[in-house]
Amino acid sequence: MLRTLGLTREHFNFVSFRVFDDKWHEDQAPFSEAVVVLEGPDGARTRNAAIGNGPVNALDSALRQALVPYYPNLEAMQLVDYKVRVLDNGAGTEARVRVLIESTDGKRRWGTVGLSSNVVEASWQALVDSVEYKLHKDHVKPRIKAASKRNGARSKPAENKSAENNHAAHPKA
Repeated sequence: MLRTLGLTREHFNFVSFRVFDDKWHEDQAPFSEAVVVLEGPDGARTRNAAIGNGPVNALDSALRQALVPYYPNLEAMQLVDYKVRVLDNGAGTEARVRVLIESTDGKRRWGTVGLSSNVVEASWQALVDSVEYKLHKDHVKPRIKAASKRNGARSKPAENKSAENNHAAHPKA
């Protein structure tokens, strides 16, 4: 809503995300890995990967890895509730879903919503809106120089727009 009203600024630019779900052995729990590529407020493109208990946990972790060097206040933020509602009864696995996320920073609680026929996309929308809301409410400016050093980000060369840094976590075998 704040974005629609023109009351917020973009704190980062989305480039891409990818989520992998793996189950290597029948007797082991599955795990998810998310890879998030963003352009930070300094224009540097970063690529962060994280392992999680599921795709949303992995996306949340990778998103924070990418942003905490710029916005350390995000370390206090936690996702405290996650709900999925099917909107198109009878549409089966093609149904649109609404994802509701409730977050806190220890002082405030807020909710965000994502809507898509893809539950991962709807979750991503709600996660990003939750982060953007926190940054908007905190009125923080990014730590540009410190961020570039800590996450290894590089400014994009003028002729090569794919300069990225890979921070990947790997599961234990």
